[in-house]
Amino acid sequence: MKVCISGLGRTGKEIAKAILLQNEIQLVSAICSPTSKSLNKDLGEILGINKTGITVTGSDKLEEVIFRNKPDVVIDFSNPKSALKNALIFSKYRINIVVGTTGFSDYQLKKLYVICRKFKNGIVYAPNITMGVNVLMLLSNLTASLLSSYDFQITELHHKNKLDSPSGTAKKIAGEIQNGLSNKGVVVSHKDIPINSVRAGGVIGKHEVMIVGQEDKIEISHESFSRKAFAQGAISAAKYIHKKSGYYEMKDVLDLEKVLQTYIENNNRSSRRRRKYDAKPASN
Repeated sequence: MKVCISGLGRTGKEIAKAILLQNEIQLVSAICSPTSKSLNKDLGEILGINKTGITVTGSDKLEEVIFRNKPDVVIDFSNPKSALKNALIFSKYRINIVVGTTGFSDYQLKKLYVICRKFKNGIVYAPNITMGVNVLMLLSNLTASLLSSYDFQITELHHKNKLDSPSGTAKKIAGEIQNGLSNKGVVVSHKDIPINSVRAGGVIGKHEVMIVGQEDKIEISHESFSRKAFAQGAISAAKYIHKKSGYYEMKDVLDLEKVLQTYIENNNRSSRRRRKYDAKPASN
């Protein structure tokens, strides 16, 4: 599988390093802004490693990159405006995309979905790229379905240079809480779940869900210690979307819907067994 990396910020660089260590994945190209200092340099120089033979190309030459390198999947960690513009071009040539970029508006996300439907390629939209934070989302959904009378509060902490606030992941967590509450017939918008955003220092990323009742409190949190976790998630998403079509999220990549459904089915079976046992007449 041939992969192109679009966006060489801190996360993009970590992903590029990780891909270069893969045997079954070949990194064939790297894209940056036409005004970036990385432009026309060997990728190895940007990453602080030996030369790779991959020259960093500006996003104004995407079609040239496509024809020359023929990537199967693009991993995009640029910015919303660039990611959307690039997605249109990549999709036109039926190249699948992993979009890890955050900060999209609802309108931009709809456009991303429409692009996927129009060109029938495959897109994984994954602002929540790590395994751990997806487990947090699953737990948030389950907790909301079990404790629908409790109050929910999300706090997210990132480095001071992160532009979007609240984070895309925090919004997704709010959506999962909303889904869990709706299972109990509670109608609430994800925008009604309070999100507290903090931008400070060099924190990579931390998300915390506080679930508070009248008598007790539960806290679920996830913190990334290294961007290597993002790289692992991006590689998993790239492998998943290869040769697929359709619009997916990380919960599809990690098959978390199956985990959730299995839990619900097991819980329902246990409830039926209890009811059946309770219905039996007492023996004399």
